Amino acid sequence: MFLNIDIVAVMSNMRNTMPAKNPEISTAIAEQLAALGVRIRAQRKALGVSATALAEAAGMSRVSVHRIEQGEPSVTMGAYLNVLAALGMTFSAAVAAEAAAKNPADDKAGWLPAQVRLADYPALKQLAWQVQGTDVLTPREALGIYERNWRHLDTSTLLPRERNLIEALRLALGATDALGTRDV
Repeated sequence: MFLNIDIVAVMSNMRNTMPAKNPEISTAIAEQLAALGVRIRAQRKALGVSATALAEAAGMSRVSVHRIEQGEPSVTMGAYLNVLAALGMTFSAAVAAEAAAKNPADDKAGWLPAQVRLADYPALKQLAWQVQGTDVLTPREALGIYERNWRHLDTSTLLPRERNLIEALRLALGATDALGTRDV
């Protein structure tokens, strides 16, 4: 008794069951997915939930949870939503114009202040704990503190105003690789 297998039919089936390649997406969309992944991971950590437990609660593999936390675009929307639901988070889709109208920018994009008030930038205030006797810094001093302490900064918790300050400092004063390679 012999078993004949049509190798061409088997190979065509294999090609049809292989995972899809990542879809082509813009840089802005990739950044949004990465930011969503960071928020998901931060919420999971804040709740003290392991990736394995989250995967079980969301009905998927631990690898899929990892891919979601990395913001990979090939993961299905349903998988993202299952993870959000398991963490008690919600998803909202709004037209960009509506979102801008609801949350007007509290920043001055492209603007560099003459003095940086520590009270206005919570992360900078935390990083500048060693600065005594002053509530304001020059832009160069602020950039120096960000650069020296970048590894201690949780960029996912930065306010939009502070993100814009860092970007303005980088553009105006030139940042070293400590700020240039990180997501601001």
